[in-house]
Amino acid sequence: MNPYAAAKLAYTEASVMTASPERLVVMLYDGAIRFLHQSAAALRAGKRDVARERLRRAQDIIDELTRSLDFRQGEIAVGLRSIYSFCSRHMIESTLNADPDGYEKVAELLAGLRESWAAIESAPQERISA
Repeated sequence: MNPYAAAKLAYTEASVMTASPERLVVMLYDGAIRFLHQSAAALRAGKRDVARERLRRAQDIIDELTRSLDFRQGEIAVGLRSIYSFCSRHMIESTLNADPDGYEKVAELLAGLRESWAAIESAPQERISA
């Protein structure tokens, strides 16, 4: 590993280890969105293996988001599970139809959720815990 890659990896690890739970969710959304865009671009370029690998990484993130839901929090967790299930189904359908636009649509949906979580992350803590 070259020094630049090692430094970037160390920075990323430090960012994850020191991030708030809200920030971690935003980071997960960022990763899923990035991998979905990369998958769509690879599929358009005819690079099916790359598209499949990037899509698998996006699906892994969505699976992790689903596993991390706390259903004691009520309807929000139930709603998010439904959205994540929709995303997974839409990604499968898009793969079966070789439809990169379907991946982009899932990325757009996740981008909306990401913005909501970013707003929560930046809100003063006293408003959240009240």
